[in-house]
Amino acid sequence: MPVLVASDLDRTLIYSSAALALTMPDARAPRLLCVEVHESRPLSYLTETAARLLTDLGDAAVFVPTTTRTRKQYQRINLPGPKPAFAICANGGHLLVDGVTDADWHARVLARLADECAPLAEVQEHLTRTADPVWLRKQRVAEDLFAYLVVERELLPEDWVKELAAWAEGRGWTVSLQGRKLYAVPKPLTKSAAVREVARRTGAELTLAAGDSLLDADLLLAADRGWRPGHGELADAGWLAPRISALPERGVLAGERILREFLEATRTAAP
Repeated sequence: MPVLVASDLDRTLIYSSAALALTMPDARAPRLLCVEVHESRPLSYLTETAARLLTDLGDAAVFVPTTTRTRKQYQRINLPGPKPAFAICANGGHLLVDGVTDADWHARVLARLADECAPLAEVQEHLTRTADPVWLRKQRVAEDLFAYLVVERELLPEDWVKELAAWAEGRGWTVSLQGRKLYAVPKPLTKSAAVREVARRTGAELTLAAGDSLLDADLLLAADRGWRPGHGELADAGWLAPRISALPERGVLAGERILREFLEATRTAAP
């Protein structure tokens, strides 16, 4: 039976220049590979060692990129290794099969959202009414599924985030602050549900996962084994769970370590 490896991307496997955390002397910094270009500018990286590990992993397991990014944002990433047959975008709202949205899956997601949580328009209106232009830079809707704000993090009041989270909780939504982005996401919109669907289709009996944010907690809990880096929302909260390893590495070297762990666990599971 194949091993399924479902991993978050941003700040888990790939890193912007601001998130690399290259704290070592310059002469000892790892060589980097750019895997995303946006508007003619390099945007995301992993180490060259991580690129080799990811290539080996793609040959050994069913590797499934699992991201909150929209499909358009995901498709500008050029990961090394075999092209994944499955990818999960929009936090589980879209299941891509050979790069194309699975319409049946998407329809099931929409039906569940309509049944279980407040509509997106209500959340958008609340964000527009309560966000302060002093720290708000952009307000966006992703795939008509969830909303996010781009903020000046140092100016964002902590109390406002807590009040928003409490307001959203009562309406079936959750709030996650990742870097300069604050996400408001319906609770039924989960990465774990889409990963279970991929496991069903592939016949995988072992699922491995990694992620750094609160939106990845359900993914990690649904996996047989999981890893979180030493940075991000989960690390900041001291989040721990059975079968989840909290790694000490931070930044791009955490991505390298996660891939080593994936590969070792995949090879150990081989008959």
